[in-house]
Amino acid sequence: MKRKIIKIDEEKCTGCGLCVPGCAEEAIKIINGKAKLVSEVFCDGLGACLGECPEGALSIEEREADAFDEKLVHEAMARRKKEESSVQKTKPALQTLNVMPPAAGGGCPGSAPAVFERKGQAVSGKAPSGGQPSELTHWPVQLHLVNPAADFFRGRDVVLAADCVAFTLGDFHERFLKGKSLAIACPKLDDGLDEYVEKIRRMIDEARINTLTVVIMQVPCCRGLMQIAQTALQKA
Repeated sequence: MKRKIIKIDEEKCTGCGLCVPGCAEEAIKIINGKAKLVSEVFCDGLGACLGECPEGALSIEEREADAFDEKLVHEAMARRKKEESSVQKTKPALQTLNVMPPAAGGGCPGSAPAVFERKGQAVSGKAPSGGQPSELTHWPVQLHLVNPAADFFRGRDVVLAADCVAFTLGDFHERFLKGKSLAIACPKLDDGLDEYVEKIRRMIDEARINTLTVVIMQVPCCRGLMQIAQTALQKA
């Protein structure tokens, strides 16, 4: 059938990810650094995502396309939510066998939750010859891996930082991280940005975080992280 549907100009697209949370039907994903239409049947053609793109890469065209299927959209959303909760459901059985349940990263020991005991204070100004102590108090920090209801988020001030930030700000630990919990993400290269919205919403609703500070780079692709946080706040 001929109908209206989203059109993505890949040359203009920077992969910022702002359009992803702007699509309620989850028809758009960031794949290999570019926005992609996941399936024609997921796009209703109403163009709610158009205003989210700062580069003008989104438009509506009329062409031959499969009909919008609201039922399939809801089924896909339900399937995703079921997959997200599958790790939590495995815990009781695994604990009975005295086996550590897999973390969100797929069971990698490096993604197991941990809280670090502070043995000293970071020093402002020039770092000592042994290196300046880290202000990081917990692990993991990657947003895909963290449990949004973890104890280290409960009632805490939280920093949500773009991946590149800590490498460009020499005083990131002292200036932003001290006394706070941390989550990091890249709105351009990471997949599953809709999952990020849900995780931040749960931090707000379930962990009852005190504040959320978003730290991003001054580049277009980083704006997506701010949009993700704002969308989560609206849904909370």
